[in-house]
Amino acid sequence: MQIILMEKVVNLGNLGDLVRVKDGYARNFLIPSGKARRATPAAMKEFEAKRAELEKAAAERLTAAQEFAAKLEGVSVTVARKAGVDGRLFGSVTNYDVADGLKALGFEVEKSDIRMPDGPLKAVGETDLEIALHTDVTAVIKVIVVAEQ
Repeated sequence: MQIILMEKVVNLGNLGDLVRVKDGYARNFLIPSGKARRATPAAMKEFEAKRAELEKAAAERLTAAQEFAAKLEGVSVTVARKAGVDGRLFGSVTNYDVADGLKALGFEVEKSDIRMPDGPLKAVGETDLEIALHTDVTAVIKVIVVAEQ
């Protein structure tokens, strides 16, 4: 299916690009979430009329994400969990726990934005995690896992 992107989509394209994707990806994700529209002649005319407005909104979202990333950069979140004598946790620390810790510090972050490339944290110690605030903006935070007393 051929679609017009209404915003930048990672590994797909930028605002206004005409791309061909699988039908299910377009129908089930891109179109319902407002990231794309079907590429019909009427939709293309409507997009060209709104292009400047959409570009301005995208620039505002990017600026807001960059400002939030500047505030978030270098923040450390401490999470306490039960651990054995060897430092391994009974359970793990997930992106949900990190999002809760950030919320306690006053930062609203979606748990899906927290990137944990090695999976949940399963040991006591410090780890740097990336938070994807926008397709072009990421912030690095430090997560400190300590043993509960």
